[in-house]
Amino acid sequence: MPLVKTWQLIAASAVAGLVLSAATVSVTGPWDSGQRKAERDRAASWSRMGGVDHGSGRLPEAAPSAPGVLSGLPAALQAEKQAGNPLGEQAGRQPGTGTGTGSGTGGDSDALAEALRPLLADPALGTLRTASVIDTATGQVLYEAKPREPMIPASTVKIATAAAVLVALGPEHRFRTTVTPGAAPGQIILVGGGDPSLTARKKPPAGSGGSLVALAADTARALKAAGTDSVSLGYDDSLYSGPARHPIGLNPNVAPLTALTADEGRLNDSLSGPADRSEDPSGDTARAFASLLQDRGVKVTGAPSKARAAADAEPLATTLSTPLGGLVERMLTNSDNDIAESLARQTALASGQPGSFEGGEKAVAAKLVSLGIDTAGTRFADGSGLDRSDKVSAGLLTGLLAKAADPQRPELRPVLTGLPVAGFSGTLRGRNSGGSPAAGLVRAKTGTLSGVNSLAGTVVDPSGRLLAFAFLAANTPGPEGAEKALDKLAAAVAGTR
Repeated sequence: MPLVKTWQLIAASAVAGLVLSAATVSVTGPWDSGQRKAERDRAASWSRMGGVDHGSGRLPEAAPSAPGVLSGLPAALQAEKQAGNPLGEQAGRQPGTGTGTGSGTGGDSDALAEALRPLLADPALGTLRTASVIDTATGQVLYEAKPREPMIPASTVKIATAAAVLVALGPEHRFRTTVTPGAAPGQIILVGGGDPSLTARKKPPAGSGGSLVALAADTARALKAAGTDSVSLGYDDSLYSGPARHPIGLNPNVAPLTALTADEGRLNDSLSGPADRSEDPSGDTARAFASLLQDRGVKVTGAPSKARAAADAEPLATTLSTPLGGLVERMLTNSDNDIAESLARQTALASGQPGSFEGGEKAVAAKLVSLGIDTAGTRFADGSGLDRSDKVSAGLLTGLLAKAADPQRPELRPVLTGLPVAGFSGTLRGRNSGGSPAAGLVRAKTGTLSGVNSLAGTVVDPSGRLLAFAFLAANTPGPEGAEKALDKLAAAVAGTR
């Protein structure tokens, strides 16, 4: 049978937005609503937030304006950073003691410490609070409090998942869903490639990736060209291994994780946020594909069943995911747990590990080490942050954000461009909005579990520096008060000169 491929080149491609050079930092906020335009349109179409960091279904408001900022960086400081001087370990500095200390030189860090210290003491932040604020261009530590203390990060662990998969595969990588001839006469096999953007909807949502509808159309054309109008259908989801269900069990925040899942296994028309999920995403996806084939004049005999595709089988048709950079941005903007878990497994496979929770844990840690990140005391039990076994420090998060801002690491830029924008997009749409000094300036990943609240991201301060910050809190009495306290901390970083 002839080879037919469909290249579903949908959504944004090259990462744009933040450009850092060795001599200058130029940041014009909020980068067309916080993302390049194609990604802005995509984020607007996903009206509710994924994971446990979800909010109302309101449509996004217009992005608040933010002033353009241009600031020169001393060449010596940039050269010092590129020479490998560790973050927060400049000559003569003393690490934070755990009560909160400004660690920079000059009045700017002293002013920041004065502003942050009382805010970090807010009882709404529970019994354990950690913090890290650094200048991304120089690595200078401006403020820290127990920055190496391992904490439950909740969804801020997605920053680590994002960085790891981008290192492993690059922002232009796409995941394939294919149809191949089967071993039996008249058999075809639908082969899952772990595309978390795969959709079976006849009208794909904005920003969708692989399309079962287009794949069925091309498969039908290929079969008819070969004189075939009746097939049996197998499906192969063997790319991933280990338990499909997340350790938290049956949960509306994440579907069973398989390499062949359309529309995140959602049983309604939602695009993000909690929803009832299929207990057999692979089987449901195969059955949807069979129906699409029959709509196109190809009879499917019997019910779809599990099968293994030959490793060297030539595809009859192929559909591709959204580019990885776009998937990372969607994951961070909407706190999408399904994408996060898939990307952790893809990191594992790209690293020679099994496509499982355990494989993802090992691979993510190894990729962060390859970036020069200290992972002592950390654990990446899952990719989404739903697992309370995850352990991440505030210093690790700011270190990763600084790496993503490094001009020498352009492949990591989606880590920054995907972060929600305060007062406008994603899980920060309703936070630090209106007249807050952080509106339109702070970009950050939120994290929320019972008794756990976190916020980590970037902001351009009044002097033009791009700062990375992370605030992690444990044993918080309630999410509302903790979120307000975290937002005040971020606003203080944005507004303190």
